[in-house]
Amino acid sequence: MNMSLILFGLVFWIAAWAFNAWLTKQKFSSPALARAANLAVPALFGMTLLVLWECLTRGFNVPHVLLPPPSMIWARLISSLPILWADVQQTFFKAVLAGYVMGCGLGFIAAILIDRSPFLERGFLPLGNFVSALPIVGVAPIMVMWFGFDWPSKAAVVVIMTFFPMLINTLAGLKASSSIERDLMHTYAADWRNTLLKLRLPAAWPFIFNALKINSTLAMIGAIVAEFFGTPIVGMGFRISTEVGRMNIDMVWAEIAVAALVGSLFYGLVAFFERRVTFWHPSVRGGQA
Repeated sequence: MNMSLILFGLVFWIAAWAFNAWLTKQKFSSPALARAANLAVPALFGMTLLVLWECLTRGFNVPHVLLPPPSMIWARLISSLPILWADVQQTFFKAVLAGYVMGCGLGFIAAILIDRSPFLERGFLPLGNFVSALPIVGVAPIMVMWFGFDWPSKAAVVVIMTFFPMLINTLAGLKASSSIERDLMHTYAADWRNTLLKLRLPAAWPFIFNALKINSTLAMIGAIVAEFFGTPIVGMGFRISTEVGRMNIDMVWAEIAVAALVGSLFYGLVAFFERRVTFWHPSVRGGQA
């Protein structure tokens, strides 16, 4: 046991916590300084966790097969970049993106049709709820048998996982416009199509983007888990399951770190487009009506 490392980690954590608490209370007159402070707080928090993780694992001599230190994970990540990039291409650029586009697109189209037809709302919505409750560990092997071992079977799992959140959020968004606004459109002799395009869809954009952000993380989870049940010798899920069997836990954590980074970037890209499309919404304008 290395007490000096343990004490250093604890002191660093307390000091960083105090600095972060002080930084969040500051009021900056410059917008650039305010943005820098907003970025510094989560960055310092994350760095603190890594330093504490490093010090505790090395200080207590934790076996690497249980929890490797971040420095060891980083070294493995850098030395395995070609393998990790091939896994990202297989899992994200093929399975996740294809399933995400199809699942969200089908959910959006189904919501428009259900909103148009009360019969579909009573008949199709319970079926969609049933599909959303299917366990992924039960669906994934079936999709592998139907669509094969390559990425289409993983994309099918992603479609199932992303369909229902988009359906429910879009339906809620289409009902977000007030009765006064709909009456005004009726006064202007607007038909269903014009009311949908000029009133109800713009009001539904925050709900739709909420579903897109939720699905950006669900898609990554679904594709990685689906790869546990059959895949070519490439992919994030395949790499994690294989390296766990080999007790290469540092490689497992490197794959997890890459998956988290890719998922965060995907989420951030969706949030970026949300701010551009829904710039008029109070949540984007700082909560001011």
